[in-house]
Amino acid sequence: MKKNHSKKMFKNKYEIQFRRFGIATIIAVFFLIFVGGLVRSTGSGMGCPDWPKCFGQYIPPTNLSELPVDYKTQFAVQGKQIADFDPIKTWIEYINRLIGVVIGFLILLTVVFAIPYLKSNAKIFWLSFIAFILVGIQGWIGSKVVSSDLATWIVTIHMVIALIIVALLIFTVTSSQQFYIVQFKENSSLKMLIIVALVISLIQIISGTQVREKVDHVANVIGEPYRSQWPKFFMDEFIFKLHRTWSILNLGISILLLLKYRSLFERNSLIYKCGLGIILLLCSQALSGSILVNMGFPKQVTSIHLTVGSIIAGLQIFAAILIFNKTIPLNRDNN
Repeated sequence: MKKNHSKKMFKNKYEIQFRRFGIATIIAVFFLIFVGGLVRSTGSGMGCPDWPKCFGQYIPPTNLSELPVDYKTQFAVQGKQIADFDPIKTWIEYINRLIGVVIGFLILLTVVFAIPYLKSNAKIFWLSFIAFILVGIQGWIGSKVVSSDLATWIVTIHMVIALIIVALLIFTVTSSQQFYIVQFKENSSLKMLIIVALVISLIQIISGTQVREKVDHVANVIGEPYRSQWPKFFMDEFIFKLHRTWSILNLGISILLLLKYRSLFERNSLIYKCGLGIILLLCSQALSGSILVNMGFPKQVTSIHLTVGSIIAGLQIFAAILIFNKTIPLNRDNN
């Protein structure tokens, strides 16, 4: 009896540690997405023109005097001289890289604490391990982002992989817990609607990266002093209209899902609360999008807009996992 009790205590300890590190890593990834948005909005993507070092140093310079006279040529990217040294942009990009390293260690610890699941639920360990591998790939792609001078398609892949890492972590942490969600009746269209919502969110995020690229192009052509005039140069572009249209579709399908949650689940269930949170965040994202277009793309709001979109996708993934794997169908009369 004492031996079984000790095994149970050992298992519970690892389950708690796995959950804690998993949740901490998910939060850290969302923070990294926020900082990544800040890197883009402040034009700090080339703040460190080399990788993994920054201006050939492990700790970036803080003053121009710390760099060689020919640093623009010495650290040229694709044969082009880099811009004038800006310590703020350099350190924003460097902090972005440091956070990526911290996330790598957090996921490594998550993998370690997932080892006990090899016997009871091996997919938790292997999905955690895949997330760890993806962080390494993400770092490599980050180096390609720098060496390609911020090529649009590589930046988009960088963002998509970040979302895949979030999805894997949410899935593994959720699968390690026991959620019992009471569903009053079957609804054949519910799972299909969830899949549609996830596809819409993915398209919205990818199109958002393309809109950001258009904004960067306009910023380079028009210049920083004319931020208030930027929107009129791309609002008629197809990609902007696509992004806005999918945003409206995302809100519409989320409202429809919330109505279904209201009829199928208890009001205090995780599913219903998650659906309500998605609606509130979508409204917040619409507000931040309106601020961006009408106020000349404030830098901080750009990062908030991107991060909120990522959190929405994360909550949609969480709701999908609960519905596909953790729901117990019951008849309303038997509840």
